[in-house]
Amino acid sequence: MRNNKYIFFVLVAVIVLLGYVAFNGIEFAIGDKEYEIKGMDKMRYGIDIRGGIEAIYESKDPDIVPTEAQLDSARAIIETRLDLKNITDREITVDVDNALIIVRFPWSSTEIAFDPQKAIAEIGQTALLTFRSPEGEVLLKGDTVVSSKPEYNPEDRSYHIALEFNDEGANQFEQATRSLVGKNMSIFMDEDEISSPRVNEAIAGGKAIITGKFTVEEAKRLSDQISSGALPFSLKSENNSTISPTLGRSALDVMINAAILAFILVCLFMLLYYRLPGFVAIFALSLQVIGQLLALSVPQFTLTLPGIAAVILSIGLGVDANIISTERIKEEIRDGKSVGAGIDAGFHKAFSAVFDGNITVAIVAIILMKFGSGTMISFGYSLLTGVILNFLAGVTVSRLMIRSLSQFDALKKPVLYGARRETK
Repeated sequence: MRNNKYIFFVLVAVIVLLGYVAFNGIEFAIGDKEYEIKGMDKMRYGIDIRGGIEAIYESKDPDIVPTEAQLDSARAIIETRLDLKNITDREITVDVDNALIIVRFPWSSTEIAFDPQKAIAEIGQTALLTFRSPEGEVLLKGDTVVSSKPEYNPEDRSYHIALEFNDEGANQFEQATRSLVGKNMSIFMDEDEISSPRVNEAIAGGKAIITGKFTVEEAKRLSDQISSGALPFSLKSENNSTISPTLGRSALDVMINAAILAFILVCLFMLLYYRLPGFVAIFALSLQVIGQLLALSVPQFTLTLPGIAAVILSIGLGVDANIISTERIKEEIRDGKSVGAGIDAGFHKAFSAVFDGNITVAIVAIILMKFGSGTMISFGYSLLTGVILNFLAGVTVSRLMIRSLSQFDALKKPVLYGARRETK
């Protein structure tokens, strides 16, 4: 551990850097590609804070009256699309009597014009996907596609699209490819052709690839189009409106101010009561909060007021982990161990208690995310990331930082760790 004397300062620098990114974001370029890591200023807030959109979908073809099963299938596909975009604060209702699907979801973090039509485009295309013969005969529909994703081909250093069909689609696709060997099978979104790959052989098993030496952007675009077209019927949304925040910006300000006040009071308590370990705990808690902000802003996971409450609760769990470890260290030093040995023994003995307390919370968070919806998912996600970061910051980082400081002669006094007497 002597070689890690200055690791405290390295970790502080990392925390400061991550803090800057979490609050301000960062943009950078690699070659001709530009990337952005979004910070807190571009967080995606839920309907309860920022409002959102209500879109009413119906069949584009007036002669088609969707069944309840088809409406449920379309609802599930729209819900999956929102899940993939981490839009958890949403409400999807099926009106079977009027054959409508009503979707409510929050504004994007970058939305400034508050244009409902532009926002609705984020859900993806709502056209009907079909695979057709050169003569225009529909061979199979997009709702038989289970998955569509771009994959890298190392042989020619290009990308292709990997398709997988359900059992019904696999049989239809095998029959279609068997009859079209040497010909093209066209893929349509409604009446717009998006691809026309050549069939080289009959394909059985329900899995196929579309080759064409695509770039990663081209492969992803086509893959997303195929995935978004896996609807049982074509949809349109002509009736849409904006939704006012249910609680508003003032509620967000109150929650943020409460979180900041709680954090400051906790830090003061840790510093005054636990001294050097409390000083280290402030950095560990800061890293935990910064990590949670990044876990929300980078993937644009919807943050609701219950989600903010989960972040505050996570701070309490982080404080608890630091207190347990610090008390153990204090006991070991009082029993006569050296500062270094006391730190190692204290963290070792505290780990089981910290683990037990956090793993139960993690289980609850996972259950909320698995079986909950809307704000429950936001709460569960924020709580789960808090628990994970608590292990990282409250246990691992705290141990590295406090062990690093203990290498300095001026910081080897047991009294700095809460012990009331010098060790022999």
